[in-house]
Amino acid sequence: MLNLVRAADPRSASRAVSVTISGSGMDWHDILSYFRPDGIGRYSFVEDNEIVFNKPGRQFDAVVVSDCSQCPIHPQLKSVFHQYARKQSEIVTANGARPILFMTWAYKDKPEMAAQLAEQYTIAGNDNDALVIPAGLAFAKAVAKRPDLEFYQPDRRHPTLIGTYLAACTTYAAVYGKSPAGNTYTAGLDPATARFLQDTAEETVREYFAD
Repeated sequence: MLNLVRAADPRSASRAVSVTISGSGMDWHDILSYFRPDGIGRYSFVEDNEIVFNKPGRQFDAVVVSDCSQCPIHPQLKSVFHQYARKQSEIVTANGARPILFMTWAYKDKPEMAAQLAEQYTIAGNDNDALVIPAGLAFAKAVAKRPDLEFYQPDRRHPTLIGTYLAACTTYAAVYGKSPAGNTYTAGLDPATARFLQDTAEETVREYFAD
């Protein structure tokens, strides 16, 4: 997403840190520890592999959290999703940042998951005053409009470059409140495909927040 931000505003100083646990659920993350002094975000790698030490204090304006792809609708984990959506949001807010929930997409062979996931993420967002990135709904809309495009890896779960770019555009539109349509960063995709994904992201976000 940062490439979209920088393409729209070359003067942007936005930066991001990813903390990923493979195959994890939201409850696996000790988010409070991520805010510890001199911890995550203390320094950044820039050009020529140089290290820049960032200013001390709060390092994040927002924290984007996502659960495992089926956890919010799994009969044994649904309650855990809502429990930790609240807990993690409270921790993030208490540390001066904005909680954001990233709505995941349906499995390719289980499209019915899209509406189910959207419902649970929307409930969690409303209950915890957290912004929701409707990436899952953008996937559903894009797949319906362009079934000729491949959004999924062969495992029918993880995204291709097309899916990843769509998710990035949706994140940009939701978090920054700006349209990605016409953004010059296309991740190497052909311009027509990139513009379709940009427009779909914009449309999805606009419709989601209008409800």
